[in-house]
Amino acid sequence: MKSRIITFAAIMMAATATMSAKKAPAVPPSPTARTIEIQQPSMKVFLPTNPTGRAIVVCPGGSYLGHAINHEGYDWVEFFNEKGIAVAVLAYRLPEGDRTKPITDAEKAIETMRDSSSVWHINPENVGIMGSSAGGHLASTIATHSTGKAKPNFQILFYPVISMRQPLTHQMSHDNFLGQNPSSTLEEEYTNYLQVKQDTPRAFIAFSDDDSGVPPANGAKYYIALHEAGVPATLHIYETGEHGWGFNSTFSYHNEMLADLTAWLNGF
Repeated sequence: MKSRIITFAAIMMAATATMSAKKAPAVPPSPTARTIEIQQPSMKVFLPTNPTGRAIVVCPGGSYLGHAINHEGYDWVEFFNEKGIAVAVLAYRLPEGDRTKPITDAEKAIETMRDSSSVWHINPENVGIMGSSAGGHLASTIATHSTGKAKPNFQILFYPVISMRQPLTHQMSHDNFLGQNPSSTLEEEYTNYLQVKQDTPRAFIAFSDDDSGVPPANGAKYYIALHEAGVPATLHIYETGEHGWGFNSTFSYHNEMLADLTAWLNGF
């Protein structure tokens, strides 16, 4: 009898363990299938598990003095990869007296995505650029100045420095990109709302109304220039948030911003 009781108890324990195992929540598959590190230019590419063919080169901000590489770079990867979008986070070279360094790196990053399109399952006609703050200036510079294989198909700009002229410019970004005493001609060349053309790529632009670092008029002027040139564009100005929120969930309008961006991405 004792042997039968022990056997019955063992069966019940095994059954309970099996039931517990079945109740354990499934771990969702990673939206990122593969990560590739590239040296020149310095960037990490994150390929999605279920690619749609779209890709984005991300340029973090940092006043052209550094890179806010996490909340304006890597923290965005999962969001885009979940949507099947390949992401390249670019640690572009800082100007240090030569503005062509970050420009060359951003152009090369876009070209690399297109050159690898067949291997990375990217549509070469669906490669965009995204930038925040000074990275937004770099992204809008590529969007308005670059040509051929280096020209993006769309642009996403968060609180971007668009103007290199006072009173709208961000002085530190201005000085680090152009130098402290550039000519007015050079300032005009990289004041990107003045460089919009009919073939400038479509744009998503977002600011906080209380941004004291980069005046929201940068975004407004860029939007108006795009609109007048017949370029599809959308401008979102959130009531509060100041400057530099990136992907931080502490931004009061974080979920609304992601919904706005998702709707825009789904629109083309």
